Amino acid sequence: MQVLGRPGSSTLLTATDPGYATRYLAFAGVNSLSRDIHSMKTIVQAFASCIFLAISVSAQTVEVKAQPITDTDIQLLRSDLQAAKNDVIAHTMQFSDAESAAFWPVYRDYTHDQQTIGDARFRVIMDYAQHYGNMSDANANDLTQRFIAVESRLVALRLDYWPKFQKALGAKRAAKFYQVDNRLTLMVNLQSASEIPLVP
Repeated sequence: MQVLGRPGSSTLLTATDPGYATRYLAFAGVNSLSRDIHSMKTIVQAFASCIFLAISVSAQTVEVKAQPITDTDIQLLRSDLQAAKNDVIAHTMQFSDAESAAFWPVYRDYTHDQQTIGDARFRVIMDYAQHYGNMSDANANDLTQRFIAVESRLVALRLDYWPKFQKALGAKRAAKFYQVDNRLTLMVNLQSASEIPLVP
């Protein structure tokens, strides 16, 4: 279990605490952006609820009357989430005009590639939901291998874009952006992971 605490503080956070993601971001130094973070959390919760719905339908553990999530729903949620992330990044980084002109074109390409990988992650989650009620060893192996491949692609993406962000912002400022981006990704992943039950 991951345990985090502010240096010099006796307060500890664990990944199972309610509100862990939001409090972690506050510890990380972006607590002044509570409105943007709350907006992101609301959007992610909506997406995570869709994941839970899909898995519940597959497992037939609850009576579900809601309409299934559509590609249009996913695109709307993704668009809202990206807008909220952009606000958090802009407020946290406080770009100069020169930095802004150099950063945002690179970031747009970066998010496009991130979304392509995100599509692959979502397909793994939906396949997990489909097989959740009758998971075989073969299914478990396939899904795990695909999930690891998705994670590897994300690491490779960050490595590939590092020189581009470094050129746009300089190493110190680019490193700060990578910290912010990683923490936002952590918040999204924690919220969605909390809705996915363990392999039965």
